Amino acid sequence: MPMNPARDVYPAIEISLERQTLTLRENADAEPKVFSVSTALNGAGEQNGSGCTPRGRHYIRAMIGAGQPLNTVFVGRRPTGEILTPDLSARYPERDWILTRILWLCGCEPGKNRVGAVDSFRRFIYIHGTPDSEPMGVAQSHGCIRMRNTEVAQLFSRVRAGTPVHII
Repeated sequence: MPMNPARDVYPAIEISLERQTLTLRENADAEPKVFSVSTALNGAGEQNGSGCTPRGRHYIRAMIGAGQPLNTVFVGRRPTGEILTPDLSARYPERDWILTRILWLCGCEPGKNRVGAVDSFRRFIYIHGTPDSEPMGVAQSHGCIRMRNTEVAQLFSRVRAGTPVHII
């Protein structure tokens, strides 16, 4: 269900799994900003271990990476001190890179995307940067929402913890 500007809180994010887009609405009067993203290769789903992108109402619970350079490598939500380069990428071709910024999502709907085996937060579902060589607009992630590094940094600067995120 699309956001209703007459009732929504701003800023707000809507992610379309079908269109592979993230739409940021900063206020009722501003033109929305639309970014191409990559969601789960396995499609939509809420179960832990499914590799799917969870649907429904979420919010940004934590924002990680403020002030880090573009292409900063994160492991366990901590910067490793590395910056992704072609050489580093070539050494670890199977690695699912989490880069630049992390917006950690928490579900709002008990039994759907919160609590138990469907808890988005415990599943470590993020909006995060990915290598610029990875395609956008194509479902290819392991459940997270991947973005270009410059775009996730831009998004990070325009939202805050608590920002609503609706995944449809």
